[in-house]
Amino acid sequence: MEVQPSQRLRYELVNNNDAQHLFELDSDPEVMRYVAKGKTTPMEDIIEKALPRLNKYTNAALGWGMWKAIDKESDEFLGWVLVRPFDFFTDEVQWHNLEIGWRFKQKFWGKGFASEAALAVQNALKRFYAVPQKSAPAQVTKLSAIADKDNLGSIGVMKKLGLTYVKSYMFQLPNGEQEPVVYYETSL
Repeated sequence: MEVQPSQRLRYELVNNNDAQHLFELDSDPEVMRYVAKGKTTPMEDIIEKALPRLNKYTNAALGWGMWKAIDKESDEFLGWVLVRPFDFFTDEVQWHNLEIGWRFKQKFWGKGFASEAALAVQNALKRFYAVPQKSAPAQVTKLSAIADKDNLGSIGVMKKLGLTYVKSYMFQLPNGEQEPVVYYETSL
């Protein structure tokens, strides 16, 4: 699957060579405020934890992974849009339901970049999954997103994508902690 460039951005899948980009993004406590209660991510964790997790679900043929959002003019990395089957790291993977998420550098907040990038990825997914994919574990029928219940910026992006609020619940983090989140979804 390919994500076509949008008005200001182009897209590429994140790979193991992007550790510095991920580190820079996760080094801002404000960026991490709703993700890890403001705790930044050390480079060691990017290399030993984040990238191996990413590699477990990245599948370029199916569009799964983190799509780098890169400014077309400056070639600067702004952030990423994630795509993977919902509940991927559980025993109850929802193969028919793709999760979409995003994280952008703070200096790009409020300028529409997250919405632009998420819409570009969503449109690519819609085009791609309009035709059943033989290599996919199941026919994809939904696109969903979760966010901390207080993360109004991400909730705004969800609404711009046409996702609808379904429920609030306690989400299990990889470290075993739980946090209250909102869940939104739409048909794909």
